[in-house]
Amino acid sequence: MLPGRSGEGNLKNLFSGIYNNKRVFLTGHTGFKGSWMALWLKSLGAEVYGYSLPPIYSPAHYNLTNLDIAETLGDIRDYQNLNKAISEFKPDMVIHMAAQPLVRLSYREPLETFETNVMGTANILNACRTVESVKAIVNITTDKCYENREWVWGYREIDPMGGHDPYSASKGCAELVASSFRNSFFNIEKYGKDHHVLLSSVRAGNVIGGGDWSDDRLIPDIMKAVSKNEEVIIRSPKSTRPWQHVLDPLSGYLQIGQKLLEGNTDFAEAWNFGPADEGSITVLEVVQNIKKSWDKVKYRIESSGDNLHEANLLKLDCSKAHMRLKWKSVWDSSKTFEATTNWYKEYYENKRIISEQQLGSFIKDAVNVGHSWTL
Repeated sequence: MLPGRSGEGNLKNLFSGIYNNKRVFLTGHTGFKGSWMALWLKSLGAEVYGYSLPPIYSPAHYNLTNLDIAETLGDIRDYQNLNKAISEFKPDMVIHMAAQPLVRLSYREPLETFETNVMGTANILNACRTVESVKAIVNITTDKCYENREWVWGYREIDPMGGHDPYSASKGCAELVASSFRNSFFNIEKYGKDHHVLLSSVRAGNVIGGGDWSDDRLIPDIMKAVSKNEEVIIRSPKSTRPWQHVLDPLSGYLQIGQKLLEGNTDFAEAWNFGPADEGSITVLEVVQNIKKSWDKVKYRIESSGDNLHEANLLKLDCSKAHMRLKWKSVWDSSKTFEATTNWYKEYYENKRIISEQQLGSFIKDAVNVGHSWTL
């Protein structure tokens, strides 16, 4: 059993117990981050309804966790079907994680990327306008929504949106859509008078963890290569990213959701969730860290030759979350890489799924140091 604040059985008290018996509509629940979110929400006592396309990859973390939740396998671009699902479920809260999340795929499928990430977001928010039960919306985007100038300091929530590649640009657009809906339909000044919905957007950097088999991502590429006893090809060894375990930003998203469900209008805005500066390391250093935990890792460096633009340096300034939410990462980069590697080792070598155990370890570590969402 997962641990709570004072031992086993108190998990539902986390985040002030706000999620226990709450109805949460979760888009993207079959994806990597979405499946971890569904697992955590279930453990908090929430009634979760998933809306997403079927898992793209096999194996899929969502299928491996065997979560017993209601779901509709559908496309967020299908407004009629989406609106029907939200209206019938009558959620207290909507967490929007569904997306086309890959930079390199966005070059091959730019229209699908913009349709999914921009109009899909608009569809979600518009559907929420018509369902009286909805009290809180957490819209998940990415650190890539910012206009990236390759500078050495982190981007703040007030910095301009942008994006060179179609994926990054689509996420910048999704942020503008969320801001427009907040100003036009979920205006904070009119909260409690003309409406009862609070909307936040949350952004995180490169998120890793067990159960990700997406194409063109570093950790999945490494693990798939190991499973075949092959070398993984590293194409951008000097690119620097803020690596963090998937559970760390999810804790921030859930903390924001708590504030919104409590009716706290001060938190209905944009938020960054990223690791400390020590978590921003190069791709090559990531591979070397993983190799320490799994000596079967083999790699070679070579140019991809496709000349597709990807940012070399990108990190977030999370001062706002640190100061106002008292949020911080639970696991440092060393623990992040260790936990991620161990998940895949257990899967490939022992056919064990340790997601629930790792969630328990993460919560226990957070409790031990008194993280704000455990108090």
